[in-house]
Amino acid sequence: MSDYRLLIGGELLEGDDTLEVINPALGEAFVTVPRASARQADAAIAAAKSAFPGWAATTLEARRAHLLRLADAIAQDADRLARILTQEQGKPLAEAQGEVAWTEGYLRHYATLELPDRVIQDDASGYIAVKHKPLGVVVGIIAWNFPLLVACWKIGPAVLAGNAIVLKPAPTTPVSALALGALCRDIFPAGVVNIITDANDLGAHLTAHPDVAKIGFTGSTATGKRIAASSADTLKRVTLELGGNDPAIVLEDVDIRETAQAIFNGAFLNAGQVCLAIKRAYVHQAIYDAMCAELARLAEEAIVDDGLKQGTQIGPIQNKAQFEKVQGFLEAAKRDGKVIAGGAAMERAGYFIRPTIVRDVRDGDQIVDEEQFGPVLPVIPFSDVEEVIARANASDYGLGGSVWSSDVEKAADIAARIESGQVWVNQHIAIGPHIPMAGFKNSGLGVEQASEGLAEYTQLQVINVKR
Repeated sequence: MSDYRLLIGGELLEGDDTLEVINPALGEAFVTVPRASARQADAAIAAAKSAFPGWAATTLEARRAHLLRLADAIAQDADRLARILTQEQGKPLAEAQGEVAWTEGYLRHYATLELPDRVIQDDASGYIAVKHKPLGVVVGIIAWNFPLLVACWKIGPAVLAGNAIVLKPAPTTPVSALALGALCRDIFPAGVVNIITDANDLGAHLTAHPDVAKIGFTGSTATGKRIAASSADTLKRVTLELGGNDPAIVLEDVDIRETAQAIFNGAFLNAGQVCLAIKRAYVHQAIYDAMCAELARLAEEAIVDDGLKQGTQIGPIQNKAQFEKVQGFLEAAKRDGKVIAGGAAMERAGYFIRPTIVRDVRDGDQIVDEEQFGPVLPVIPFSDVEEVIARANASDYGLGGSVWSSDVEKAADIAARIESGQVWVNQHIAIGPHIPMAGFKNSGLGVEQASEGLAEYTQLQVINVKR
């Protein structure tokens, strides 16, 4: 057994079972961690429920101070946390270091937020104020692509708002969350933060539990729909940050070399395993061949290797199931279009796929219509702006998108017509804790980040006094 433990009610505990964690660069286990049972999940919820009244009664300043202490602890443990992230998730060490730094920064920004009472009437006839009250026990369920950052996307606003939380990481990336739990144990009152693991068998138990008031979920659309259904009987508050099929629309007036590099970065960050990554690039016919050639060059030159090796630019797919799913997309790409870079798994241990560029595909092809969530980018030609806007919007998803042009005003006008929660101009994945993040259509419910995201962890209450 490793040194990692569950965090339940302020105690670091062994699990009722164990879970092997695979290093995706090697395809073999590198650590065994505790696995919680349903009994332990119930204990975590009970601990959070018991801690909630006292925590809700603390001042906002006290809660802020706890978040800042957690940010300090993460900064002090940054090297170890980054190495854990690379081993369990696969991303290059530089990206892992970036995730740790972003996690610290997000927590520091959360500590600046507040939801003050809003007085909407104060006169001789009466006083009316709008307040935000904490909900109670929050369950946070997170995906495997950014296991430390997204954990704190849940913990930060939940506890700042006065709630107690039970966090469940993905079973393929539980190590950084458990390491985070050890830090939280020494910072928060017992039961305010609880972290448990599972083998994809406790989600429904947690989301249907009658003592849970709110669910914050980041993951696939299919799982999000199941969570929404399981929470319906008790009318839990739900925030769902789900999948995307983010389009990039590239007009004919761009600098091809500069834009290709930005598109490549936006598509292949974390081996393409980013909900907001570029999943389909629409490129104007006038520059289509040149843009495809430049993207293929970048793909061929990219260094794909174990994230712990210096110089690695792209690491492995995080888990075997996703690795096999992406290989299915590669077969579809070969069937429907022309693969001009990559196109196959690498013949080595681990779950490696070279960055793949596919041209001459169309809307309606699987590689274009479905979220690949891997290092595969279809490039689709267009000639008419009105038509490409309609094509970009003809998706069940609406998480992100981008428009690229030297005419910024024209690009901004096009961006405003894209049906996505966030649309960027001449950039992609430009996110931050001060920027609300939401999804259209099947990309989610509710808002994360900024004061709008904090409000999702509260109940609106109106105090109405007659004078």
